[in-house]
Amino acid sequence: MNIEKVAVIGAGVMGSGIAAHIANAGVPVYLLDIVPENASNRNVIAESAIAKMLKTAPHSFMHPKNARLVTPGNIEDDLGKLDQVDWVIEAVIENPYIKQTLYQKLAKVCHPDTLISSNTSTLPLSILTDKQSDSFKRRFMITHFFNPPRYMRLLEMVAPAELDPNLLKTVSSFADLRLGKGCVLCKDTPGFIANRIGTYWLQTAVLEAISLNLSVEQCDAVMSLFGVPKTGVFGLLDLIGLDLMPHILKNFKHSLNPKDPLHAITNIPPLIQSMIEQGNTGRKGKGGFYRLQPGSKHKIKQSINLQQGEYSLSKKFQIKDVSFKTGDLQTFLDSDGVLNRYAWRVWSKTLSYTANLINEIADDITAIDSAMKLGYNWRLGPFELLDHLNIKWITNKLEQEQRTLPDILKNRQNLYRTEASSLQYRNEINCYFPLQRPEGVLLLSDIKLQKPPILENSVASLWDIGDGIVCFEFHSKMNTLNVDSMELLQASIKKITDEYQGLVIHNEADNFSAGANLTILTPAILAQDWATVKSIIQLGQNTYRPNYLSINPLCLFSFLRAIIFSVCLLMRAVFLFIHSHCNQSHKLSFFLPL
Repeated sequence: MNIEKVAVIGAGVMGSGIAAHIANAGVPVYLLDIVPENASNRNVIAESAIAKMLKTAPHSFMHPKNARLVTPGNIEDDLGKLDQVDWVIEAVIENPYIKQTLYQKLAKVCHPDTLISSNTSTLPLSILTDKQSDSFKRRFMITHFFNPPRYMRLLEMVAPAELDPNLLKTVSSFADLRLGKGCVLCKDTPGFIANRIGTYWLQTAVLEAISLNLSVEQCDAVMSLFGVPKTGVFGLLDLIGLDLMPHILKNFKHSLNPKDPLHAITNIPPLIQSMIEQGNTGRKGKGGFYRLQPGSKHKIKQSINLQQGEYSLSKKFQIKDVSFKTGDLQTFLDSDGVLNRYAWRVWSKTLSYTANLINEIADDITAIDSAMKLGYNWRLGPFELLDHLNIKWITNKLEQEQRTLPDILKNRQNLYRTEASSLQYRNEINCYFPLQRPEGVLLLSDIKLQKPPILENSVASLWDIGDGIVCFEFHSKMNTLNVDSMELLQASIKKITDEYQGLVIHNEADNFSAGANLTILTPAILAQDWATVKSIIQLGQNTYRPNYLSINPLCLFSFLRAIIFSVCLLMRAVFLFIHSHCNQSHKLSFFLPL
C-alpha cells in the first residue's frame, strides 16, 4: 500500500499545518471542518485556514503553489470523498465524545484498508477506541505531530497491539521519506514521551528560577550550556504560549498516577497567572517573558522581572569559559554560585525523573533520547546527556545529597557503549543491545566507529562508506574551508579516480559549511606577500573548477548554512541533496539533479 492521498479533519492550527506539510510533499490532501451555523459558505473554516497560512509566518507552505494541493471541505458534505484516501488524520478538539462520534462515521465511509489516526496529545487510545469495532481498531493509531508540523521533526506514534503491522510500516515510511519526520514509538501514557519530560523540565526550570531570584536571561544562558537551543526555557515558553501551560499541567494532574513527581510542580506561579490575565501570553500575545517595548519605533527588547513582574531593558547574559566538554560542565555543576545551583537543581531533577520513566513511557532509552532531540531540539537526549556528564560522577553527586538513584543508574555503567565497532544501549537490568537504525538510514557517525579514515588531516577526512563510495567530511571550526581542507579534497579526488566509483561530500555538524576561512589570507595581505595570496586563490579555483570535480556520481548533502565558497562546491555536484526546513542533518526535504 502507498499513501497517495490524505485527509485531515479539523482545520485549526495543528490540522491545517499538518495538511500544508503533506501538500509540501506533493501529496493531495482534503482539509475538512464543521459547517458553522448559518454560514453562507459551508467550507469557510477550511478555506480561511488555508488563506491564513498563506499570509502568516512562520510559513506553513514551502511554496504558495503547494496550497493548490489542499482541497477545503466540510464533514457534512464531503465525508463521502474519503473513500478515495489512504490516510485520514483526525485533529479536532480534545473531546472524547466528538472524536468517537467522528470515528463511527469514518468507519462507514473509508476503505477497509485506510489508516485512521488521531493527532491527540492528551487522550489515551483506550478512550479513543472505546465502543469501536475490532475492524476499526486494526487500522487506528495515534500520530502526534509536533507544532509547527513543517518545522518540527518529531512524530510520536502510539500503535495498539491490534494495529495491522503493514499499516504501521506504511505510515512510518511515508512520514520518514516524504514528510521528513523522525518517528518515535511511544507507550500509551499521558503526554507520551517528549511533552511528559519537556513539561517537567520547563516547569522545574521556571520554579527554580523564581526561587533563586534569577533573571530570565541568566536562566536561558545556563540552559544553553547543556545543549538546549538558545531560546532556553523562557524563550521557548514564549513560543509555546504561557496560556497553554495551565491546561497542560491540569491534564497531567488529572491523568498521572498520584505518586508521580510532576504533581508536586503543577501549580502555576502567581506571576505567570497575572501575565496570562493581562494578555502577556508570549509571542502570540502582547509579549511574554520577553517582549518588544510597546509604542517604540525601534525594536527594543525587554524582559520581565520574575519577582516584581515589571518589564525593563533586556540585557544579554553570557557565561564565559564554559564549553560543552564533560569537564567544563562538571566543574560548572560542582561550583557553588547561584547559577551553578540553578543548573544542578534543574538537570538533576529532570534527568532523575526521566530515568525513572523508562518502562512506563517507552520500550528503551533510545526512543526517549530521540524524542527529546527531535521534539525539543536538545543536542543530546537525556540518557546521552547522563553519559556525557559521566554516570559515576553524577550518581556520586546524587548520593552525596542522599537522593534515591533510579534503577538504571545504580550500577554506574554507561548507558551507551561501542562494542565490536557498533553502538549499543543498555536497559535497567544491565543488558546491552545493538542500536538499530531505521531501514535505509546510514549515519557517518556509525561508519566512523567501524573503520579508520582513508585520508585525513586536522580539518577534513575521507571515509569509505561502502559500495565503492567514499564520503569527504569537513570538521574544522564551523566547517570552514582552508588550505588544508582544499588540499585534502584534491588528494581525495585523485584517490577516488583511481580506486573508487563515487564521492559524497557530507558532515553531521549543525551547519554544512560557513564558507572559506578568509583569515588564511590576512597575514599574507598584511605582509603584502601577493605571491602567497595568489597561490591560495588559485588553489581554491583549481579545487572548484568543473573538470576537476568531474567524478560521477558526485553527491552533496547540504543543510542549514552553506555560505559562498561552500555554495560553489555544491554547484559542482551531479546530485545535490538539500536539507530544508527541518532541524536534523540527515533528513532530506527534496532532491535536485544539477
